[in-house]
Amino acid sequence: MKKFQELKDLVSTIENDAVKFYEKGNKAAGTRLRNGLQQIKGLATDIRKDVTEIKNKAK
Repeated sequence: MKKFQELKDLVSTIENDAVKFYEKGNKAAGTRLRNGLQQIKGLATDIRKDVTEIKNKAK
């Protein structure tokens, strides 16, 4: 559950950059947003692996 909380925190962290990029056209915020999304992708992959592992242990 710790990794899921990290994922939620990361999403809320990059939310301001998303607003700056989409609404104000701030290109630097777009770069930060892309980096944050890449981190989210990696964390989501880790969470998926954990879920699969736990699910398969139950068998």
